Amino acid sequence: WTLCGTPEYLAPEIILSKGYNKAVDWWALGVLVYEMAAGYPPFFADQPIQIYEKIVSGKVRFPSHFGSDLKDLLRNLLQVDLTKRYGNLKAGVNDIKNQKWFASTDWIAIFQKKIEAPFIPRCKGPGDTSNFDDYEEEALRISSTEKCAKEFAEF
Repeated sequence: WTLCGTPEYLAPEIILSKGYNKAVDWWALGVLVYEMAAGYPPFFADQPIQIYEKIVSGKVRFPSHFGSDLKDLLRNLLQVDLTKRYGNLKAGVNDIKNQKWFASTDWIAIFQKKIEAPFIPRCKGPGDTSNFDDYEEEALRISSTEKCAKEFAEF
């Protein structure tokens, strides 16, 4: 199994090098919903190893403005035991879609693209990156030795 992804969004089973399936995506949905509602992810720290420890512990703190329906949804998506995680149960995605926090969501209208997005970013054209943060580019480091020349000879 490969450890790949944004540390804050990794499901416990990935961190623990267990086999994993689509349940990791439902975990990531929980992290995304939490971050969109709070403005920060449920598990954060200065170092990735600290983030991983928090994720594996399964302890989630909720801001005071989170309502009971949102907290219930997040507890079920950010469930360390993937056999109890919403989206991975017998009813599949319907456990999520039928949860009270989504009560006013018209899933059919969304599927049929009849719902207008609440926010549409302005885009000046292809390649417009004005909606993204600027980051300082890191210099490309080129090794003075070719350690894998044989392996990539025909690459």
